[in-house]
Amino acid sequence: MKFPLFDAHCDTLSTMLREGKSLAANNLCIDLRRAQTFAPYAQFFAMFGQMTGSGVEWDRDFPLWEDPDVCFRAQYDLFQEELAKNQDRLRHCSTAREAKTAAKEGKIAAFLSVEGAELLACDIERLIEAHRLGISLVTLTWNNPNALSGTNCQETDRGLSDLGRQFVRTCRELGVIVDVSHISEKGFWDAAALMEGAPFVASHSNAKALHPHSRNLTDRQFQAIAKAGGVAGINLFTVFLGDDEPDVDRVIEHIEHFLGLGGEKSISIGADLDGCETLPRGISGIEDLGKIPEKLLKKNYPEALVCDIMYHNLMRVVEDVCGI
Repeated sequence: MKFPLFDAHCDTLSTMLREGKSLAANNLCIDLRRAQTFAPYAQFFAMFGQMTGSGVEWDRDFPLWEDPDVCFRAQYDLFQEELAKNQDRLRHCSTAREAKTAAKEGKIAAFLSVEGAELLACDIERLIEAHRLGISLVTLTWNNPNALSGTNCQETDRGLSDLGRQFVRTCRELGVIVDVSHISEKGFWDAAALMEGAPFVASHSNAKALHPHSRNLTDRQFQAIAKAGGVAGINLFTVFLGDDEPDVDRVIEHIEHFLGLGGEKSISIGADLDGCETLPRGISGIEDLGKIPEKLLKKNYPEALVCDIMYHNLMRVVEDVCGI
């Protein structure tokens, strides 16, 4: 059986740029050959770049960018090159209708997102231009604080600035999905209040009740996302799953925790592939994500619910926010 998949977050694009890989076939976690495991398949490809002077140092080999425009354009141009080379298998989508067309054509629906508004210089005009270019989702912060807000790991008590509030309002006006993964808890609640019941997402965040990492969501946060009609994407990075050697069963535990909070329509996959240093045992890349629905079905969850988690819940958010 082929399962559907709509994944809310991967770092494949920035990793491809850094390592000189192509999307058709590579040794990363996602390529078009292995993506054929799923039908239909839609993917948010995140554009990401760590800026100089961010104040955050990481062990991982992230390049530092001085100019956010250069970083944005390098990844956007790479995406356009891959579209041109793989037009028989890949379609850039920014609405649910375009994704449905891609599925009918047997193509992957490729959505674009920005992880960390510093890639847009936290600038409203650049946000408007990014939307014009087909950016459908913006993660307000990465780990480093920016002009919009503090984050889960630095300046944790700082919420949205005046600019941050304006940025969120503009996202709503444009039809850009607001993503609160990585943001401080105060920033989360500031953004949630500004959404006024409209859908927003935590594209790649797990349950804090199961693993108390600052990147994970409290039950109250998840319920706020669910009440607004948004989704939380289950992240496969072991750091956010907890347990000494997490496996697919541990992933299921996070899904089941959110289900226990009434999250049947509010859970998606946000695997964070090519952004993970370590994945659960049994998962090496996108080709193994089918183990998640298989486990759920073996536990007697209805197929309709499983397909909602894997695909339809996130697509509904796209339809509600970005347009039919």
